[in-house]
Amino acid sequence: MKVHEGKPQHHHHHQPSGDEEKIMTRKQKAEKQHENPNKKPKSEDNKNGGNAATKPLSTIVAEFDSFCKTTSQHLSIDQMRQILEANSADASGSDDAVVPRCQDMMFYGALRECPVCSGTLEYDGQNYVCKGSYSEWSTCTYNTREPPRLDEPIKFPDFVQDSPISDLLKKHQDPKGRPKREMKPTDRPFTGMVISLSGRLSRTHQYWKSKIEKHGGKVANHVIGVTCLVVSPSERDRGGSSKVTEALERGIPVVREAWLADSIEKQEPLPLDAYDVVSDLAVDGKGIPWAMQDPSQEALESLNAEIKMYGKRGVHKDSMLDKEGGVIFEKDGILYNCAFSVCDRGRKVNEFCVMQLIMVPENRLHLYFKRGKIGADPRAEERVEEKDNVDDTIKEFAKMFEELTGNEFEPWEREKKIQKKPQKFFPIDMDDGYDVRYGGLGIRQLGTAAAHCKLDPLVANFMKVLCSQEIYRHEYALMELGLDAPDLPMAMLTDLHIKRCEMVLLEFVEKLLGTKEKEQKAGAIWSDFSQRWFTLLHSTRPFIFRDFQDLADHGASVLETVRDINVASRVIEDMTGATLDDPLFDRYKRLGCSISPLEKESEDYKMILNYVDKTYEPVKVGEISYGASVQNIFQVEVGAGPSYDEIKKLPNKVLLFCGTRSSNLLRHLHKGFLPAVCGLPVSGYMFGRAIVCSDAAAEAARFGYTAVDRPEGFLVLAVASLGNEIIEVSSPPEDTKSLEEKKAGVKGLGRKKTDEKEHFVWKDDIKVPCGSLIASEHKDSPLEFNEYAVYDPKQVSIRFLVEVKFEEQDVEYEDVDPAGPDAPVQ
Repeated sequence: MKVHEGKPQHHHHHQPSGDEEKIMTRKQKAEKQHENPNKKPKSEDNKNGGNAATKPLSTIVAEFDSFCKTTSQHLSIDQMRQILEANSADASGSDDAVVPRCQDMMFYGALRECPVCSGTLEYDGQNYVCKGSYSEWSTCTYNTREPPRLDEPIKFPDFVQDSPISDLLKKHQDPKGRPKREMKPTDRPFTGMVISLSGRLSRTHQYWKSKIEKHGGKVANHVIGVTCLVVSPSERDRGGSSKVTEALERGIPVVREAWLADSIEKQEPLPLDAYDVVSDLAVDGKGIPWAMQDPSQEALESLNAEIKMYGKRGVHKDSMLDKEGGVIFEKDGILYNCAFSVCDRGRKVNEFCVMQLIMVPENRLHLYFKRGKIGADPRAEERVEEKDNVDDTIKEFAKMFEELTGNEFEPWEREKKIQKKPQKFFPIDMDDGYDVRYGGLGIRQLGTAAAHCKLDPLVANFMKVLCSQEIYRHEYALMELGLDAPDLPMAMLTDLHIKRCEMVLLEFVEKLLGTKEKEQKAGAIWSDFSQRWFTLLHSTRPFIFRDFQDLADHGASVLETVRDINVASRVIEDMTGATLDDPLFDRYKRLGCSISPLEKESEDYKMILNYVDKTYEPVKVGEISYGASVQNIFQVEVGAGPSYDEIKKLPNKVLLFCGTRSSNLLRHLHKGFLPAVCGLPVSGYMFGRAIVCSDAAAEAARFGYTAVDRPEGFLVLAVASLGNEIIEVSSPPEDTKSLEEKKAGVKGLGRKKTDEKEHFVWKDDIKVPCGSLIASEHKDSPLEFNEYAVYDPKQVSIRFLVEVKFEEQDVEYEDVDPAGPDAPVQ
């Protein structure tokens, strides 16, 4: 095929000679400019693309619409493909994709490759998006409104010469005459808006404040004159805050949190009416996929959702074959039950898949298959097929595995050999056991189990909490990211799968801290990691991690929680049909530790009560503050960690608080404390792979607090030996690896400290930094309270558990006559 490349047309105009220009005075130049105020120097005209750049946007849009209509009438689809091929552009795809791609190129110029991954850019109706990939795990998420274009003439095949629109096409051939494609700048969707936030949202108020300001808006603490008030739908269930009341009185829209996220994602302010809280509550989530619901509404759905598959031997509930006595088919040591996940933000894919061979009585073999969006997807593809031939069915199962993953089935099942393939699923490696959200004690079993337990009643009640489904099903560290989808057993993963997640996280952190890439390339690194992460740890609400705080809150912390819940699953196993006379005592023995309640009149109890009282500050959630009252204190001797006799021989011993969620607690008691999974320059992880404690109950309470509807929590008190050398820092250490190697004790100095005049020494030379919280001299510290880092688990011993109840402060309750205001007077 011959290609015709037109030459730029040159228009000759009279220009003053060099001598004429030289003798023109400044005054004459000024007068000349005054006579022609709209005339620009030639260099500026060239810079802006000639006369095309001076046209109004509306004119350019109208010309482009006319150009598209004309070219569609006179050029065939095949000819457009040839024009694309002549310019080394992508000519593949459907007719509907080829036509706008070719018209965009002919009118505005050929697109350069993606500056991030070198993939192909394509217009999707709003932005130019990349169709390339970062890696086998992820497609490119680069998009722009001003794509880079080649500054070259368009090449046309010879057939254009004879086309009736030849002159029109050649008109746009010269890059100097091309207009620039301008689109409405909606990357700042909140421009001109003032937004107020209220109550407990799925992300912190500070997070949303930074996002709103980044996208052009402002955040106000009041509601007067604001554009809207953003709340959780649960605000209305609990009566609403004063802000909600005032907003309703003033006619200010009250919208759910999803409006913020969706407006940022769509890069335009979406209609407020569509996110009205009342409308959201009226839906009740019926038939709506979790991924399309507000996080708070999704949380309510997930609390009531049944766990559909408890582990490698769990027959999926939706197959209905468990009711017929079905079991997972097993042959030659292989359980034919596989689960998969894939998260690909570039393709807008976030799916799971389950396939099982299930044998029901009378040797009837069935193939069960389900595929859909992560979460309770009512539109998921699903089928159950009865099979006649076992060998043929096994071959079919293996073929389906290969189609889904691009890998062979047996090497995966027997040796765990797997290689992620582009745009393919990745196996979720389930273990043979019971997800604690399924196997733990149900609500109806709790009272009976505790009543017939030979343990001390307080200890029995504590074990009841540790063994209940409730604290694991209600785990907000997972729920707020939608990591509690019912189809896959998040709490029954193999150690290998959890280790794989840890390695992905550590490799990313190391790469991130060592990268010198510019903003676009660095963004690609974050995006690639995010898609890997949410493929391995599936979520109904995957997102792109943006900073270290995101990584700490929703990466490292979540991984630690998933790890600890998996340990709980193995200790608790299946208690749903417990046949033991005393199942709580049985699980207590499995813990391998000693737990006993402290007498409330004992000196140790009074000392701890004073320590909590002096160093506690209310936990603030949104606008609401929560105080804490001590309910019980337990003395603990953990079998997996150093004994008290061992720890008391070590130097520089301090009694410190450690924060823990209730769902992490069983693992701590069973195996002792573990260092953080990684180091990050934010609170909790800034010391590297260390066990971090604090001298403030207020710091530990941030982890112990769960939610308004679950006000109970636990604070851990441990004796930590800081070693012979204590290093004090007021900013994140630059080299945490050397601290890890030396196993030095580190004290991070916070903006608040405990009054040293009130400190005292407990038994065996153990220092208790109990004192009133006062401002320190370290006003710029990233830490609010002092934190202590210990790198050797043998230097930390859990001594006490403090059971607390969080209570909303400054709340006035009205007495309501149950008979109502219209009841007759007796």
